[in-house]
Amino acid sequence: MIRTKLEGGVLEIELCREPLNEIGTEMLGALEKVDLGGARAVVLHSSLRQGFCAGADLRELYHAGKGMKPAERRKGVREFLGRIHAFLNRLDEAPVPTVAAVHGAVFGGGLELALACDLIVADRSTRFAFPELRLGLVPGFGGIPRLKRDVPNSLVRDLLFTGRSINAEKALQAGLVSQVVAEGQALRAARATAAQMAKFDPATAAAAKRFVKPFPRAELEKEMELFLELFERPVVQDALRKFVEDKGPMPYLP
Repeated sequence: MIRTKLEGGVLEIELCREPLNEIGTEMLGALEKVDLGGARAVVLHSSLRQGFCAGADLRELYHAGKGMKPAERRKGVREFLGRIHAFLNRLDEAPVPTVAAVHGAVFGGGLELALACDLIVADRSTRFAFPELRLGLVPGFGGIPRLKRDVPNSLVRDLLFTGRSINAEKALQAGLVSQVVAEGQALRAARATAAQMAKFDPATAAAAKRFVKPFPRAELEKEMELFLELFERPVVQDALRKFVEDKGPMPYLP
């Protein structure tokens, strides 16, 4: 699911779950075990050619809930969301600076994962999207509050209401990413950035991060409740069924 290495004070977290790093219970379990201790900076990246992350494992979500009563299904989804929120909050509030090196697809929960990092370095192949409204849902991993923290609300509405993707250049202009590099060069650039970050006093870096990066706790909780409220509607269950039955190689593409 993932690989990690700590070198020169920089912890690298490599996502490597085929087909596109979908976040289900196994992937989440692997992420929860990541120890940030000893790191002075963190780089999160994908070694898969197709992209960074396609988001939640919707097939697992659908099959896990089949045959369950609505109350049981809601409880299971709430437990999973609680775990993913806890991990992303830990990453978001980590006392060390964090960089997401992204390429290709950065969709749904994948965008939410990148948004929990302090900086996003993107190569020119990158596409960012929140396609959840296609399923009758809103992002559920904390994406809306974190996106609102970083970019104008007009872009939040555009991504959310249309389900369309934007490219790396538009993301740079909006302030979503800090750097755009040539195709295949995001990890190299992120490593260089992390190495620079790791040179500074850790206590000072942690204090600076707390000062410049507000944590939207109340909004994160509201988003999770809205996701759960929408999840049990028949339109969502029908959309999930159609997604699971889609035989295309990438049914999540906007």
